[in-house]
Amino acid sequence: MISLTEMNEAGFVGDMPQENTKSKDSNPERRDLVSREDRQTVGDITVDHPRMTCRNVDVFYGSKQAIKDVSLDVGHNEVIAMIGPSGCGKSTFIRCLNRMNDTIEGCRITGEIALDGVDIYGKNIDVVPLRAQVGMVFQKPNPFPKSIYDNIAYGPKIHGLAPNKAELDEIVETSLIKAGLWNEVKDLLDHPGTGLSGGQQQRLCIARTIAVNPEVILMDEPCSALDPIATAVIEDLIDELREQYSIVIVTHSMQQASRVSQRTAYFHLGDLIEVGHTAQIFTRPKHQLTEDYITGRFG
Repeated sequence: MISLTEMNEAGFVGDMPQENTKSKDSNPERRDLVSREDRQTVGDITVDHPRMTCRNVDVFYGSKQAIKDVSLDVGHNEVIAMIGPSGCGKSTFIRCLNRMNDTIEGCRITGEIALDGVDIYGKNIDVVPLRAQVGMVFQKPNPFPKSIYDNIAYGPKIHGLAPNKAELDEIVETSLIKAGLWNEVKDLLDHPGTGLSGGQQQRLCIARTIAVNPEVILMDEPCSALDPIATAVIEDLIDELREQYSIVIVTHSMQQASRVSQRTAYFHLGDLIEVGHTAQIFTRPKHQLTEDYITGRFG
């Protein structure tokens, strides 16, 4: 039996640490730019046939506003990267997309977020299946203290996706294949997941997310604890997964954002400043704050 704490750490339920909302940017001129009454995001927030739509989303921790009137679409089969200085609201925002912020005391969210046209904050929404549909991979690999097999099988079991052992075996194998891990662990399925390398553990967590048939995968700095070789493997995997899933990734690495994403959104002090095609954001940013961040003037 997996404890509530272990489920917490694996992203099924439970409290999430609040993002540090203190910005490194102390330039009052820049603060004025984003404290304007008109917070119109530069660029096109919409896509054709979106998987998720977010409109006028505000997030408060008590009286402190962490996200300010953000509107953004997530397209089918795309990777959209969230970039910006530490504490700008990137992680807070993506945790709204599967209601992980619900469990933070004093956190209040307004606006509308819809998955395939259905308001995920509707009164009849069950967050357990929602978090299967919109899965999350965290910054630090967090496998269950169980076998590799049981790490993958746990989700399908609790969601009733495998009525018999043969189907469960197939889900485990397919998920590990999609995560690029099967050939490395197929003879080690009864070994503990915690015995894998850091990069393998992160791919195990990705396989665990895939196993419950998500539509969207959220990745909160998934490579920050990995070495360059393991990072390259994860980035190649993200590109492959895009063929079947929509992916939202938070990253502090602008190089990573440019490699893996089709669109990029730049956050600053809780505002969504600019969103656009990744090549445009990094070569022809339209907002001065975006250009300042991209060129290393702050952040």
